[in-house]
Amino acid sequence: MEKACECTEKQSGGSVILSAFRNGILTENPVLRLVLGTCPTLAVTTSASNAIGMGVAATLVLICSNMAISALRKVIPDKVRIPAYITIIAGFVTIVQMLVKAFAPGIDKSLGIFLPLIVVNCIILGRAEMFASKNNVALSALDGLTMGIGFTAALLAMGTIREILGAGSFFGFEFSFITQSSVLAPIIIFLLPPGGFFVFGMLIAAVNKLTGKKPAVEEFGCEHCPAAATCSMKKGGQEDA
Repeated sequence: MEKACECTEKQSGGSVILSAFRNGILTENPVLRLVLGTCPTLAVTTSASNAIGMGVAATLVLICSNMAISALRKVIPDKVRIPAYITIIAGFVTIVQMLVKAFAPGIDKSLGIFLPLIVVNCIILGRAEMFASKNNVALSALDGLTMGIGFTAALLAMGTIREILGAGSFFGFEFSFITQSSVLAPIIIFLLPPGGFFVFGMLIAAVNKLTGKKPAVEEFGCEHCPAAATCSMKKGGQEDA
């Protein structure tokens, strides 16, 4: 892992930035490729404005927490790194929530509990553990920015589709040819959880088709399974329990 990090740092600045944006937005999109953060993705994407609000808030937390964790990576003891990361993330989430309440109270009311729940968003903690703790501050800030943009793009795509099809509007502006038409009409199910899952699945399929890649499926074998010691289905001739 250290060699990989060194190779990344030795690449030219332009190629590093381009690769980071490509990974964050498309090939390693945290929502549509890695399928992380699905709870807020499905909950807040009933409108494009909610999607933008959540995406921007999460991006700010990603950038700031990545930079702080990277700067402190040699100071934080390995045994307490996860609680330390969560504490750092929680501090930045609190700051962002206070800013949103002060300058965008409508967004704060719409997002509700999902804004403070950014603290336990697995995208942010995952980037802290897998990237920020192993790279310098500049690369960690870039990673936070690109992953945040990828997260925001996925939320905006879902929010746009669900709002247009479910409410006949976009950022609150109604489309009269949908809302006042005798032929077309808003499809309410797109504002409900089933519609969210449908749009989510279709976007994942579209991104997989666009990238031309399928999620990797590997056979690790029973010996690598965390439940190998107690599993009754373990290979090797053991009888079922």
